[in-house]
Amino acid sequence: MISRDQEQIPLDPPFSKGEEQRNVGLPVLYRDDWLAVVDKPAGLMVHDSALARGETDFAADRLREQFGRPIFLVHRLDRATSGCLLLAFDRDTASALGKTLMSREVEKDYLAVCRGWPEETFAVDHPLDGGPGKPAKKPAITRFARLGTAEIDAPSAGFDTSRYALLRATPETGRFRQIRRHLKHVSHHLIGDTSHGDGRHNRTFRMLGIHRMLLHAERLAFVHPVDGKRIEAIAPVDAEFGRALALFR
Repeated sequence: MISRDQEQIPLDPPFSKGEEQRNVGLPVLYRDDWLAVVDKPAGLMVHDSALARGETDFAADRLREQFGRPIFLVHRLDRATSGCLLLAFDRDTASALGKTLMSREVEKDYLAVCRGWPEETFAVDHPLDGGPGKPAKKPAITRFARLGTAEIDAPSAGFDTSRYALLRATPETGRFRQIRRHLKHVSHHLIGDTSHGDGRHNRTFRMLGIHRMLLHAERLAFVHPVDGKRIEAIAPVDAEFGRALALFR
């Protein structure tokens, strides 16, 4: 997700082969002459950054090679988050989409699995900083709807079982790791989150064969900045997230 203090990233230098690249194309959910929405897999970084830790495989490089033209990332997803990623093929379209995001006219829905059983609907209004090196806090709001619950035979906090919930998360702002940090703020930690989650519950899901962070950008809807038509892209969950969904009634 892009925030007001995050600029769009022009990714138009020629693609450098360097060492052998894992040139696996990302699934395209929507594409026209001006923009595209692709389905980013969990575990793939969007672009090179200080968090890359020596990695050489990035979604930006794959997409530039896949489309054979410059691309401009309009928003961002964490490495461990899967789902809808929006990009433009020219600066003007990228700028227009960025303004649409800033005006909160883009609908973004995420699927998330958290510890505990929160209320059926709730909102977290809690200011967040911009991440490392950006200490200033800005308003941040996320709305949640509970879609299902599960109870697993795994002891937790003095109880014989552990409770989990499947949520739809709709962020109204786009701060650094907003959904993950907001769930931590209300003690309904995101499952699989090694930075802001709860290690005990992460281990429970690893024992079930689910090793990824359970946050998925399922839906992205917006008005096209050029022709004015409404675009809606929906990204299916991967097999591992699907195993988690099977736990919920």
